[in-house]
Amino acid sequence: MRIVCDSCKSRFEFDDSRIPANGVRIRCANCSHVFSVTRRRVESDSNKRLVPPGRYVVSRSKDGTLEAHLGTSVGVTLYDRRADVGGLIHLLLPEPPSTEKPRQPERYAATGLLLFLQALSELGARKERLEACVAGGALMGSSSEPNLNLDIGGRTTEAVEYILRRAGISVYRSQTGGCLGCRLSLSLRTWKSEVRPIGIQDTPAGRNFKKPTPEQLERSIQKARPIPQIVLKALRMIRDENYGMEDVARVIRQDQVTSARILRLCNSALFGLGRTIDSIDRALILLGEKRFVQLIIAAELEGFFPQAEQGYSLCKGGLYNHALGTAIFAETLAKFTGKGSPDVAYTAGLLHDIGKVLLDQHLASVYPLFYQRIQTDGDELIEVERETFGISHPEMGWRLANHWSLPEVLRETIKYHHHPEKATADPELTHLVYVSDLIVSGFVVGQDLERLNADKFTRRLAKTGLSPSHLPIIIDLIPQEVFETSMLASIYS
Repeated sequence: MRIVCDSCKSRFEFDDSRIPANGVRIRCANCSHVFSVTRRRVESDSNKRLVPPGRYVVSRSKDGTLEAHLGTSVGVTLYDRRADVGGLIHLLLPEPPSTEKPRQPERYAATGLLLFLQALSELGARKERLEACVAGGALMGSSSEPNLNLDIGGRTTEAVEYILRRAGISVYRSQTGGCLGCRLSLSLRTWKSEVRPIGIQDTPAGRNFKKPTPEQLERSIQKARPIPQIVLKALRMIRDENYGMEDVARVIRQDQVTSARILRLCNSALFGLGRTIDSIDRALILLGEKRFVQLIIAAELEGFFPQAEQGYSLCKGGLYNHALGTAIFAETLAKFTGKGSPDVAYTAGLLHDIGKVLLDQHLASVYPLFYQRIQTDGDELIEVERETFGISHPEMGWRLANHWSLPEVLRETIKYHHHPEKATADPELTHLVYVSDLIVSGFVVGQDLERLNADKFTRRLAKTGLSPSHLPIIIDLIPQEVFETSMLASIYS
C-alpha cells in the first residue's frame, strides 16, 4: 500500500502485512517525522472502487469510496441523503455517434444518465431529492491554439447539465473544463463528493538534482535489459507474416516466467475470453496466432517497464498500462482506416514510449518540479525533458531501439510519435500512433505523466484519412479493454 506522511506529505510504499492489529509507528525517510499507521487505515484504502469510462456504480450507504479518473471524460455523482443511496457514472461522449441503438449506452450522457437515474430509483432514490456533482470535461490534449474540435469534454458537460436540469436535479458543485485531469470521488458513508487533481503535487522537490551527463545517458542505454529473443522473433513474424507458431510455442513452454506472464495477461480484462485459460496451447487455440503473437510481445515487455508508482507513472504500472492501451487502440484505428498493418500498429503503440523507461531512473529527485511544469504550467513534456535531461524521451527511445536493432519502421515511430509529419519510412503508421496516444491520454487518465500537444491535431488526423467530424466515431471505437487497463493498476489514495 502507499503511505502518506502526515507532516511533509511524502508518499512511499509500505508492506501492509507488517502492520500488527494495534498499528505501528514509522519514521518518514524524507523529514524524519514519526507517525502511526493502523490496520483500519489500510483497510479504508482497500475499499476504494475505481469506476472506468463507460460504467456506473450505485450503492446503498456503506464503508468505501467510488472514484473516477477524469480527463476529457465527465463524471457525475448523484445521491439521495434521505434514502441513503448514491452512485457515480463515468461518461465518454454527449450522445451515441449514430442513430442505431448503442452497444454500450453507459458511455453517453444522453443514454447513460437515464440508466443511472433508473438504477438509483430502483434502490429507493427520489429524483427531486437527488444532489449532483459534475467534474471533468477537459480539452483533449494540451493546446495553445483554440480548437473547438477538441472540446468533446465541453459538449459532454453541456449534455449532462441539460439532462440534469430537465430532470429537476440540482447541481451543487461543478468543476469542469481546462486542460488538466482530476479525480472525482464519492464517499459511500457520508455522500461527500471531492474533486482533486491527479498526480503528486505536494512532495518536496529534491535539492541535489544534477542533469545527467551524455555519458550517463549512454550508460543507461548500454545497461538496459536486452530485448528478449522471443520478442525479436515475434516482431519478424509480424513484419514478414511468416508464422511458425509451433516453434514459438515450444520456446515459451520452456520458459516458466514468460508462460506465467502470458497466462496472467490472457486471463485479464484485456485478453480474457470469459473462461480460464490454463495452458499455452489453449491460449494459442482460443486467441488465434496473430493475437497470441501480440500477447507474447506485451507479456515480455511488461517486465521492461517500471512498476513503481513514481516518475512518469502516476500509479503502479501506469507507464506500461498506457503503452498497452495505446497499442490496442492503434490496432483498432488501423483496422478502421485501412492504413497499414494492425499488427505493426499494435507493436508500435506498445513501444512508442520506451524512452521514458530509461529517463525514469533520473527523474525521482526532480519529479515535483517536473510535474508542476507539465501538468500545472502546461509546458510541453519533450521541451521540459530536454531542459532537465538534455534529451527527450522520443530521442532516448530511438537510441534504445537502435541498440536493440528494431525494424526501421518501429524506430522511426518511436522517434517521431510527437512530430509524425517528420516520419518518412511509414508516415501513416506514425500518425496512427500519435492519434491513438493523444486520445488514450485524454480518456484514460491517471496512468502516465503526459499530455500531448494538440496544436496540429487536425492536419495530423487527416493523414490517417480522418477529419474532426470523425472524432465521436473513433472515440466510440475505443475498446472497453483499453479502459480496463486502468483497473490493472493499483488504486491509489
